[in-house]
Amino acid sequence: MEITPYNAPFSGAHPHGGLVAATPDVTDTEPRLEDLVDTAHRIRAAIESVIEGKGEVVRLTLTVLLAEGHLLIEDVPGVGKTMLAKALARSIDCPVKRVQFTPDLLPSDVTGVSAYNQQTREFEFKPGPIFANIVVGDEINRASPKTQSALLECMEEHQVTVDGLTYPLDTPFMVIATQNPIEMEGTYPLPEAQRDRFTARIAMGYPEPAAELEMLDVHGASQPLLKLEPVATTAEVRALIQAVRTVYVSQPVKRYAVDLVAATRHNPDLRLGASPRATLHLVRSARAHAALSGRDYVIPDDLQEMALPVLAHRLLPSLEAQGQRRHPEQVVTELVGRVPVPEAR
Repeated sequence: MEITPYNAPFSGAHPHGGLVAATPDVTDTEPRLEDLVDTAHRIRAAIESVIEGKGEVVRLTLTVLLAEGHLLIEDVPGVGKTMLAKALARSIDCPVKRVQFTPDLLPSDVTGVSAYNQQTREFEFKPGPIFANIVVGDEINRASPKTQSALLECMEEHQVTVDGLTYPLDTPFMVIATQNPIEMEGTYPLPEAQRDRFTARIAMGYPEPAAELEMLDVHGASQPLLKLEPVATTAEVRALIQAVRTVYVSQPVKRYAVDLVAATRHNPDLRLGASPRATLHLVRSARAHAALSGRDYVIPDDLQEMALPVLAHRLLPSLEAQGQRRHPEQVVTELVGRVPVPEAR
């Protein structure tokens, strides 16, 4: 088990003892949608200085951040999953911690534990690495289901409960987890409740030959990740998140989102459809996607663009679909082409 802190995320004491996440700075700037594209461009450029040839993956990562969500990165080892997570973390000037998930990792190693102080003769809460703005969970499916469940409350409610006491987490709060394909040795499948809390899932994929050749030049003689400097502050990220919340979603577009998700619940190729939480995540992601495109309103194209990464990992194929090797990604793509799109006014 390895826990590597980058910097300390605490600035106060909990009324019942222990430390809590820092409260938002009163100097946070007012949310302005006009500033979002410029700030997002700076963050994206910083990440792409480390990750070559993955522009769409980087854009989706920023979309999940601004949608107040969590990201699951799944692929074979060595394609840059952890590098992407670390690059995003370093490009923002905020508390970041990394947890290496291993079979012997305990839930208290993630959330923290109450320890007895012999000097004060009281129990004190020792916060775990989950108390950070960005938490990088490396190879999350190498830990046992018991340890994986320690993230459920943190990701959904932005709080941690230990020994009957609840400690709030700071904003923004984002979990970026990487996982190896389930068929690889030493992995545990993520339970449905855990997958449902991840806003989106992406796969890095192998780089193009030109990008891999550039990687040899850039990473061969140095480590650009160590030279990466923050290009945005925590206050700026909070303001961008506030700006995304103001993006307008019309009733027909909301209905379209509901229809897309509902279609997964009545599809014969699926034995488990998407949850109401998936609908909420889909709309939030569409808001962020529209904002990154320079619009203050959501169109059906935003929902269609985000449907695959937001919905596919939550679905379970039926036995017949498994026998025909029909994956949830194929089903989502077909549903996007089949569900009627609201007419433009």
